[in-house]
Amino acid sequence: MDRLLHLDRTLDELDPPRWPSPGSDATRLVRKVHELRRVPLGELGPADLRTLISQQVALSYALPLAVRLLLEEPLLDAYFYEGDLLLAAVNVPASAWALFPDLGTQLRTVIRALPEAAVAGLPRGAAEELVRFVARPESLR
Repeated sequence: MDRLLHLDRTLDELDPPRWPSPGSDATRLVRKVHELRRVPLGELGPADLRTLISQQVALSYALPLAVRLLLEEPLLDAYFYEGDLLLAAVNVPASAWALFPDLGTQLRTVIRALPEAAVAGLPRGAAEELVRFVARPESLR
């Protein structure tokens, strides 16, 4: 969690190299991700973290910030629907979670405690994604 000590710094500073400005033909999503790399970590909101995590950008910084939020409110509606940040987090590659085994363990505990009714209210396939994350073999955690 020591990465959280750098909340006043940006991803461009912490995760080199700095990204150049996106091209004029870049999509809105590409422009958004480039913009988020220039925002201090402490100013990134849930929707920003969901975007970075979904695009697998600077996971070593975005993932701990997201988990900090998810431990308090696992089904947080970051932007699209209830639980969207959680689903983005559980779908990152196992290699990203390997950097934070304690955070993964804490998140698994929170997921196991979710009421069935709450999980049933998530989009189709979400329950299976959560089960897959919780059941991931120890060697891949």
